[in-house]
Amino acid sequence: MSHHLLPHNESSNRLHGEYKVPGGKLVVADLSVTDGHLADVSISGDFFLEPDEALLDINRALTGLPESTPAADLAAAITAALPAHAGLFGFSADAVAVTVRRALAKATSWTDHHWNVIPPAVLPTEINVALDEVLTEEVGAGRRNPTLRFWDWQEPSVVIGSFQSVRNEVDPAGVAKHGISVVRRISGGGAMFMEAGNCITYSLYLPQTLVDGLSFADSYPFLDAWVMAALEKLGITAFYVPLNDIATDQGKIGGAAQKRLANGGMLHHVTMSYDIDADKMVEVLRIGKEKLSDKGTRSAKKRVDPLRRQTGLARTAIIEAMAEVFTGRYGATTSALTESELSLARERVAMKFGTEEWLHRVP
Repeated sequence: MSHHLLPHNESSNRLHGEYKVPGGKLVVADLSVTDGHLADVSISGDFFLEPDEALLDINRALTGLPESTPAADLAAAITAALPAHAGLFGFSADAVAVTVRRALAKATSWTDHHWNVIPPAVLPTEINVALDEVLTEEVGAGRRNPTLRFWDWQEPSVVIGSFQSVRNEVDPAGVAKHGISVVRRISGGGAMFMEAGNCITYSLYLPQTLVDGLSFADSYPFLDAWVMAALEKLGITAFYVPLNDIATDQGKIGGAAQKRLANGGMLHHVTMSYDIDADKMVEVLRIGKEKLSDKGTRSAKKRVDPLRRQTGLARTAIIEAMAEVFTGRYGATTSALTESELSLARERVAMKFGTEEWLHRVP
């Protein structure tokens, strides 16, 4: 963070934090810390608030709280202090909490980090999955900058979510017929059918401080705002369907999943359909009737709406546009996988991701 904490009794120690609510307004917090507690709190921004005096209630609710107060408790204190009829427009108590945590350097923003981008390199799917665990650990431990990595792979695969049942998700006859490798990843969510060039997959490895105070539901669109901007540039207006689906008005184009590690690292990854062979997918995945009825569609084919048809662009061109927008927004620089990261990933495949125990941990 740019500010340096002065001794607690120095009144010049004004801390400043800003947070732009996704799809909403800017919230700003200016405050001091005296003897470990929040003092002289002043919240401002281009939001709307009724009644006017409610702003003083927010400032008063925060003043005197310990500087270690978690975001959820800051938000609860604000909510409790607001009059019953208060109207917050373009922001929320949670947004104020995130802003305060940023001022205190307990939460970070994108620009507080030096970001790296790893361009796509063809790797076996099980290595891609293992790298997601290894690189999330490396970022959590501070050995690697927060990183965006694009996947590439050759062999046809199904990657299932951490909590899915192999038996329920995958059709053994289809897997045998099409020579599919089945791998389980560390994040939750649904199964992905991946052939060479049929989808765009990327992983973000980040410190959890970046999503401090955000709910799980809010963290998804927050971490993918740059992707929406890239798609917009390519003429596609995409939006989030809670919790983790990315869609356009023509249907679902992708899904996201996350995993938070104990060391403070976090994985957020997304797969978007580029040009999926829907007939083959239906043979390989047991796409449950329940799931299809829930989505209001009869056939699985309708649910896979490829980016190729919507953009007319080559897959590599879409990936380049995405990397360009990310780099431009966050000042990212190009990086590569290190030999030690790759060898750690190979070890993980041998010990975990390539084993029957891991694959069948949910029968």
